[in-house]
Amino acid sequence: MGYQSLVDFKYWTFIAQILNLLIQAALFKRFLFNPVKKIMQQRQDEVNKIYSDAAEARKIADADKETYQKLLTDARGEAAELVRTATAKAQQRGDELVSEARREVSSMKERAEADIAQERKKALNDVKNEISGIAMEIASKVVEREIRTEDHRELVDEFIEKLGEDA
Repeated sequence: MGYQSLVDFKYWTFIAQILNLLIQAALFKRFLFNPVKKIMQQRQDEVNKIYSDAAEARKIADADKETYQKLLTDARGEAAELVRTATAKAQQRGDELVSEARREVSSMKERAEADIAQERKKALNDVKNEISGIAMEIASKVVEREIRTEDHRELVDEFIEKLGEDA
């Protein structure tokens, strides 16, 4: 009888074990699987939210990048325009300075020419006066007589004209 009692099949024990298994499964489902399932669903929702937030942040970053690129392109265009404007202004100012310097040089040249002409006239007048004095002395010595002022002037003018023609 030892071995047979171990292999014996008892219906009531089998039914009790199946009922015990069903009760345990119902308790596990109610107290273990459903809360774990809720926690897993919450974690899945959090992960999905993180992914959607990351996708939205990426879209915003892409839009910001595009805006930045546009602003950078605009800034480069403005900088190039400023450089062109500054270059044009500098060229214009340089041209103004050159033309002003040319006007000043021309003015100085004209003044110098006028001064030279004036000095030439003055030198000619000085030479005329000196020559007339010398001529008067020579004439008075040669003639040793008194010459009238009108005759003297005529002689001087005639002498100067001849001197001017020779020069």
